[in-house]
Amino acid sequence: MTIWNLGSINADYLYRVPHLPEPGETILADAMELGLGGKGANMSVAAARAGAHVSHIGAVGPDGQWAIDRLTEYGVDTRPIAKLDAPTGHAVISLDTKGENAIVVYPGANMNLAQDNIGLALSEASSGDILLLQNETNEQAFAAETGSKLGLKVAYAAAPFSAAAVKAVLPFLDILVLNQIEMAQLVGETGLLPGPTLGVDTVIVTKGAEGCILYDRANGWDAIGFDAILVDPVDTTGAGDTFTGYFLAGIDRGMTTDDAICLAIKASALMVTRRGTADVIPDLKDVLDWG
Repeated sequence: MTIWNLGSINADYLYRVPHLPEPGETILADAMELGLGGKGANMSVAAARAGAHVSHIGAVGPDGQWAIDRLTEYGVDTRPIAKLDAPTGHAVISLDTKGENAIVVYPGANMNLAQDNIGLALSEASSGDILLLQNETNEQAFAAETGSKLGLKVAYAAAPFSAAAVKAVLPFLDILVLNQIEMAQLVGETGLLPGPTLGVDTVIVTKGAEGCILYDRANGWDAIGFDAILVDPVDTTGAGDTFTGYFLAGIDRGMTTDDAICLAIKASALMVTRRGTADVIPDLKDVLDWG
């Protein structure tokens, strides 16, 4: 099957710093790198490297052909990517010596997608395919509703978090992935907990070094915990995106939810031992051979 990913494409400007700057503080970076990023691009690369067929729905500006070329090199079908007049999105990432980061994102072309572009891409989808969304593009609700009507399994990675964005797609979701802070924010905004009232069949709450919790309709939405693999992190950027991409690739291949989560945990643990974003996401052989 195919994973259709309506997702952002960014140029990542990574600055290595001795510590994350405090408000009003100016510090000198030790190094600077330019790479492919954006939560959407990261997840597309992760799912492709995990063995899935991935078709990326997104947009870049006149300066973005390099990003399309890079995604193609990583095995992603880039034909649905539009070239717009708006600048390609970019992120400014500060990364400290402990592997923690602070990120500022300029959306650019990611927020200028047309419904026609999304609809044309999804017209080639088949029932049972997966549609993946995040909150770094426009037209998420349109895509979610369209995908649901076409019989696609709709998954949403709720970052950057917005309660309004989640509520707009919630009626169409089959899978929701979010971290524990985002889950608390969602509950605070809506009063909805994972279960019948939320109405999403599979909810995964990630907890970083503490693993994740699964709430699944098949298990009566009981909380099931999964431990993380403890490593010495050098860069946590893209770890959550790697988790989501690998998890959905596992589901696409017919793995059980539990097995897909375990694969995703292993992939994200390996990811944080590497510096970078999309360009260093491990492939499936790396993950299976590791540890």
